[in-house]
Amino acid sequence: MEYEILQLSVDENIAIVTINRPQALNALNSRFFQEMDAMVSQVSGMPEIRVMVITGEGKAFVAGADIAEMVDMTPEQGIAFSKTGQNTFRSLEKMEIPVIAAINGFVLGGGLELAMGCDFRIASSKAKFGQPEVNLGMIPGYAGTQRLPRLVGLGDALMLLMSGEMIGAEEALRIGLVQKVTEPEQLMEETLKIARIIASKGPMAVKKVKYVTRAGRMMHFDEGCNLESEFFGTQFKAEGEEGMRAFLEKRKANF
Repeated sequence: MEYEILQLSVDENIAIVTINRPQALNALNSRFFQEMDAMVSQVSGMPEIRVMVITGEGKAFVAGADIAEMVDMTPEQGIAFSKTGQNTFRSLEKMEIPVIAAINGFVLGGGLELAMGCDFRIASSKAKFGQPEVNLGMIPGYAGTQRLPRLVGLGDALMLLMSGEMIGAEEALRIGLVQKVTEPEQLMEETLKIARIIASKGPMAVKKVKYVTRAGRMMHFDEGCNLESEFFGTQFKAEGEEGMRAFLEKRKANF
């Protein structure tokens, strides 16, 4: 697919996807979802890639969905547009490799839902977060009502969802919406530093950690423990033997 909105660059074994529609504050439209679906497939087919980073160009990560595209939609079209976004962001969760959001600026509405579809989030100190859909007489459509309380708890989620107010990066860090806050000029450096640390670990182990952790959240505790045991066992003759021997021999593991 020829990309108009997304740009892909590769830094060793890290894929960096930049949303490049700054004139519209990177607002999400139908074209974006088509391109992101294609990008997920493309990066998933690159065996050398161990981590994917998503960021935005300009002063926004993503400032929301494209209201101009939505304003004349029928209820049926709205449902379809919601499902499109939900499916795209779910595909990020289903990627085998970790996906990190590097949040450079405004991350509102559909943009926050995109960021929450990533595995974790690193933010610029100038980033602003919110789910402002109620300001337009709407509700989130890309699973914001489902992911936000799972990440920050019911009370903080409902306050953001019902008020439509924005919060800053430090408050987002306090409630667990982001995992690290950096100065704006250090955002990509810090994000790539973390990505490289992850990329240096056993790639199969990292993939299994993502799968088991995410799958386990949807299971009874004992079922999740059983799943963990199964995947733990499979690693012994996969990367685990090399990793443990390297530890005992005081050398770097060859993953």
